[in-house]
Amino acid sequence: MNLEITIEDLRWHEIEPLILRAVEATLDYRGVEKDNCEISFLCCDDARIAELNSEFREKPTPTNVLSWPTAELSSEIPGEIPSMPEMDFTGEIALGDVAISYDTCMQEAIEAGKNLEDHVTHLIVHGVLHLLGYDHIRDPDATLMEGVEVKILGKLGVDNPYNT
Repeated sequence: MNLEITIEDLRWHEIEPLILRAVEATLDYRGVEKDNCEISFLCCDDARIAELNSEFREKPTPTNVLSWPTAELSSEIPGEIPSMPEMDFTGEIALGDVAISYDTCMQEAIEAGKNLEDHVTHLIVHGVLHLLGYDHIRDPDATLMEGVEVKILGKLGVDNPYNT
């Protein structure tokens, strides 16, 4: 797997093993050949993710995680499993890019009374699922995505993040 991790905010100094573990679990769950996958992660702060959110989503506010899939894999039928990613001419599966903000992740974990590592693991899984065509805009798609997240997180020993 070609996993490029850029750490802009040094508070993320221990995130690499979390990213690797969560990405592998997500790709394994989906049955994607991880040896051929390319994913880039940007580990940043709220100021940087707000810039990205403004530029790409026209929302000039911070958020926890953003994803930029290389290919459109989502199903046109609500609640249906997305298409599998395909190799390009080089034999690689370029999945896309993910950005994650330390400030928002920490704030959310504190407000929800969650362990930061578990919350970040959830958001990494969430971001990678977006690269794999999962979404939560339509209710059936959100139900599917949340169910997949819960299954992957369960395999990683992380409690269901949707139980409040």
